[in-house]
Amino acid sequence: MKSLREHRESWKNLLIIALVSAGFDGGTSVTAAASEHGSSQDVAEIRAVMAAQVSAWNRGDIDGFMNGYARSDATEFVSGDKLTRGWQTVRDRYQKKYDNREKMGTLTFSELKITALGADAALVIGCWKLARKKDKPHGCFTLLFRETPAGWRIVHDHTS
Repeated sequence: MKSLREHRESWKNLLIIALVSAGFDGGTSVTAAASEHGSSQDVAEIRAVMAAQVSAWNRGDIDGFMNGYARSDATEFVSGDKLTRGWQTVRDRYQKKYDNREKMGTLTFSELKITALGADAALVIGCWKLARKKDKPHGCFTLLFRETPAGWRIVHDHTS
């Protein structure tokens, strides 16, 4: 017969297994490990979308950069005190603001943290930086990715 201590250890181990399976990791987000609400494959696919965006931006391809966003009227972009809705409107905003290679500079993303929110949603927090001849603007962003028929895409972008 098991002692009370052995029962407690068994229950403790079961609780730990349940929490890990549910994606709880002591207060930090699941980033690359599989969880009940996401997988390392999903994280890799989101990272690939973001890497493709950086690559497109750095070759001056706004449309390639915009492939990371869901082509939907519901896609949202927030920056400063301005809310822009709709993929085409967001694309036009980027095209107007960054109408030449000098303004685009070289983009980098850093400090990415990807948190699965469910089977088809993820939150990405990170920082961006543009290296240009005259300045180096930078800031942070919060992105909401959704798994769409086209793959993982940004449906909401709040950039500062």
